[in-house]
Amino acid sequence: MRLRSGTFACCCVLLEALGVALFLRGFFPLPVRSLPRREARSGPPAEPAPPGAGVSSNWTKIPPPLFRKAVIVLIDALRADFVFGSKGKQFMPYVTQLVDKGTSHSFIAEAKPPTVTMPRIKALMTGSLPGFIDIIMNLNSSALLEDNLIWQAKTAGKRIIFYGDDTWVKLFPKYFVEYDGTTSFFVSDFTEVDNNVTRHLDTVLKREDWDILILHYLGLDHIGHISGSNSPLVGPKLQEMDKILKKIHLSLLSKEGEASLPNLLVVCSDHGMSKTGSHGGSSEEEVHTPLLFVSSAFTKRSGSLKQPELVQQIDLAATLAIGLGLPISRNSIGNLILPVIEGKTMREQLRFLHLNGFQLIQLLQANVPAYEKDPGFEHFKVAEKSHGNWIRLYLEENSSEVLLNLGKKVLKQYLESLKILSSSLSKQVAQYDMYSMMVGTTIILEVLFLLLLSLPKALSSRAEFEVPLSSPLFSLMFYLICLMLCAVHVIVCTSAESLCYFCSISWLMSVGVMMLISALMCIILSALGKIFMNNKLPAKNSAVSNSSWSELDVLILAGTLGHVLSLGASSFIEEEHQTWYFLINTLCLAVCQEICRHYFLLKESDLQFSTVLKQSVENFKETGHFKQVDVPACDSKLNKFATSAELRKGSEKWIGLASPWIILICCRLLRSLNQTGVQWAHRPDFRHWLTRGIIEARFVYVFVLGIIFTGTKDLLRSQVTSADSKTKITGLWEIYSGLVLLAALLSRPHNLPVLVFCLLIQLIMTRCIWTPLKFDAAQITIMHYWFGQAFFYFQGNSNSITTVDVSAGFVGLDNYVEIPAIFLTTFATFAGPFLWAIHLLCYLSSEGSRHSAAMGHGCFCYALIHSIPVAVYIILVTGLRYHLFIWSVFSPKLLYEGMHVFITAAICVFFTAMDQKQSQKIQD
Repeated sequence: MRLRSGTFACCCVLLEALGVALFLRGFFPLPVRSLPRREARSGPPAEPAPPGAGVSSNWTKIPPPLFRKAVIVLIDALRADFVFGSKGKQFMPYVTQLVDKGTSHSFIAEAKPPTVTMPRIKALMTGSLPGFIDIIMNLNSSALLEDNLIWQAKTAGKRIIFYGDDTWVKLFPKYFVEYDGTTSFFVSDFTEVDNNVTRHLDTVLKREDWDILILHYLGLDHIGHISGSNSPLVGPKLQEMDKILKKIHLSLLSKEGEASLPNLLVVCSDHGMSKTGSHGGSSEEEVHTPLLFVSSAFTKRSGSLKQPELVQQIDLAATLAIGLGLPISRNSIGNLILPVIEGKTMREQLRFLHLNGFQLIQLLQANVPAYEKDPGFEHFKVAEKSHGNWIRLYLEENSSEVLLNLGKKVLKQYLESLKILSSSLSKQVAQYDMYSMMVGTTIILEVLFLLLLSLPKALSSRAEFEVPLSSPLFSLMFYLICLMLCAVHVIVCTSAESLCYFCSISWLMSVGVMMLISALMCIILSALGKIFMNNKLPAKNSAVSNSSWSELDVLILAGTLGHVLSLGASSFIEEEHQTWYFLINTLCLAVCQEICRHYFLLKESDLQFSTVLKQSVENFKETGHFKQVDVPACDSKLNKFATSAELRKGSEKWIGLASPWIILICCRLLRSLNQTGVQWAHRPDFRHWLTRGIIEARFVYVFVLGIIFTGTKDLLRSQVTSADSKTKITGLWEIYSGLVLLAALLSRPHNLPVLVFCLLIQLIMTRCIWTPLKFDAAQITIMHYWFGQAFFYFQGNSNSITTVDVSAGFVGLDNYVEIPAIFLTTFATFAGPFLWAIHLLCYLSSEGSRHSAAMGHGCFCYALIHSIPVAVYIILVTGLRYHLFIWSVFSPKLLYEGMHVFITAAICVFFTAMDQKQSQKIQD
């Protein structure tokens, strides 16, 4: 089959996207579960047997509740130091008083990445660690089907009221007797979003028809997204929260006189806030949140608290379950927070810890085949045996010091076993689906090998070559490989203890993937065989290619390899922007050298040519040839040519020499506009924050759609009808202009200079570098790719989820609409690479002097230059999947690369569609 370079590259990238999707599905593991999601609610959880003989039957029942009512106040993005630090003392005096001298227990709850709202709510209510891929699901929360605290409370007949972030309503539908949800993504609102919660308080606190009240305040999180953690708006918002907590606490205290059980107030947060005001990463400011338990059941503190104890965020689910007299969720891997129950008798404390340990043992048995050899299991059995001995002494009514000391010993043993069990279960989160990962990796590597093997022919003058499809697909090798892979698939899917994702899809799809892998393998072997045979045959044409590698080509190759190698280090991934800044600066210096060589050598050759012409004319005069030629006129024209050879390049030369330095200055200014990465993100930069109106944004949307519609109309007319190439070029530039306008609308106001410098650099490179120096399409494509990557970081992005600006998806919208929000957020995040890629398409189409194969060369090089780091990085993360920073550094980068592959596939499809008309003209 004969294909053009662009079409072939487009097909390869689409296959690569399939491989990346399979790899991502296998790499991001599902959390440990005792039962499938839908089976987890089939009945009440198993209850433990008494730890010793002769124990009364109440040991097999859920203990009675410790608190009558519970109010859970979740303040989104409340950092630990906002309560326990200087800001807490300044802006939250009542909470500070409760922490230092009140009847409370204070802790720092550590959240696990990804620190975004939906996975953190799951962790708080289930006690489990959500999968990292839940960060993608955060934009569209679905009902939580696994066992959780809300479902247990509903089943027990407790009446739950909720006000706040509507993520709770989506996760727990039909569980609340009363609720009022507010959208969490409209980040420009940090006033009404909280007033909508507070306006219900006065009425609800006076009522007695509820058992659990949950309040989720979003204003502080929105302030962080808009203005950062040091915004002057943070202080007033903390004061507002302090007054609300005071109102709730005093109301709960006023009703305790007429009740037998005390009430409980829990103050917590889903995640913290980075120094730039975002969240999603693993910095201390993002993972450390305050956790306060306030109740009259606790002993009043005598002095100020120096340093709160560190607990895990998932410990809240087990603690609340015990406090409310509910079963601990089956999938919880958290530990009971002991200070909350330390006011109870030793018998009750040991009973609570035994229940928690039994639940963890049940979960361990469901997820670890050799659970009996687990250290946590062994420690629990020892503690359980000691607990039985303590019960015997207790039943003998032994109140001696021996009973007290033994009780403390059993308590310590239980706590140690719970800690080990929780750690063992946490490690199960890293159980990767290796089979799906290997299938995806195989497809990606095969695509990369095909691109590399096709490189010489793809960049030839015709940009068209024969892809060997017929012979491999009808060969014996294809069927043997396909049968072997299908046999491996059957063995893996029938012998594995837990089914992987690739085993769960239909057999027809599985066989299709196996046939695809086999076909790619046969095509690679066929291409290698042809290359080997061609190298053995003597050359038919004695003419040898004079092509050689320039310094710029060496720089491009070295830069690409250097960037690929840097992906193996977590520090280089965190600060990848420095790599791209260095590469484009070095590229500008190399271009400056090329410009100097071009203009100075061109001047010398022009003078030599004029001298040769003069000598020829003199010879003509002497020999008498061409007597009819007007010699004086020729002399005059030659003198004018010599003069123009010296002067016509004057201004153009100096503009060309200055252009790389102007680009360097622009890049230096852009670096200071947004400090990104990890190490230097806290440094001051040039950005400032403003807001944008909804009506104005919608007005711009009308212009953007109009411009894109006009450009698309011209493109379709040029593709369908026999319109000239100018119509297609005009349509492309119109679409590009519309996308620039859209990027300007979605960008934060302080990022508008990024677009200005982007357009300026593109203009300088087009007028002063690419066209005069006659760079080929491959070199120009790689330059576009490099600058696109650099502008990704100039925008303020990094390889951390923290820097994703979700507010871009809601510009001009007054409510959450899923598809537009996802599209706008993705476009705003990858605006730099996307605009540079579209500019490449427009430039190659509008350069009439270029070879007709330029479009195909550009598409092929763009696909290849991105496929190399993707393939290498996937191999690296597979080898580093147990690295300490796998979830905090390598996994977010993997998500970015996966999304970039899909964007690259879309760009290559666009390239191919635009090149199709040109291909038809060449064939005609």
